[in-house]
Amino acid sequence: MNELRPACPLCAETGGLLVARGERWRVVRVEDAPSFPAFYRLIWNGHVAEFSDLDAAQRLECMEAVTAIERALREALAPSKINLATLGNVVPHLHWHVIARFDWDSHFPNPIWGETRRQVEGGAAARLALPVEALDERVRAALAAAQSPGA
Repeated sequence: MNELRPACPLCAETGGLLVARGERWRVVRVEDAPSFPAFYRLIWNGHVAEFSDLDAAQRLECMEAVTAIERALREALAPSKINLATLGNVVPHLHWHVIARFDWDSHFPNPIWGETRRQVEGGAAARLALPVEALDERVRAALAAAQSPGA
């Protein structure tokens, strides 16, 4: 149930630009969604399909990491909303989407997979309060702090 599967894209590949790595998970910034530059994905390293496949300690570790990403995005960007999702319909490998949403983004208030509502002049990344590389560093620092004893 927890072994890697070579045919699974999230077992075989990183799944995005690697931002941070824990012992049991990794966090990537999704690069193939330019309309959503503050789109991160926490990927559980072992091949499990569902959140309930994790034991209690693993579930807590996973959600603490998701929470750290959300907090970093909220503090750095003051988004209109944070979207959290774990779908896995196409790739049945546990992963959480953590996406900063803005009232100006191309799809808001629709889901990012929904209908486009507007064009964002100059591109979405240019509208962020800081460059994505600096945002990656904030996410990385938040995850490190969350993993520290006494965090």
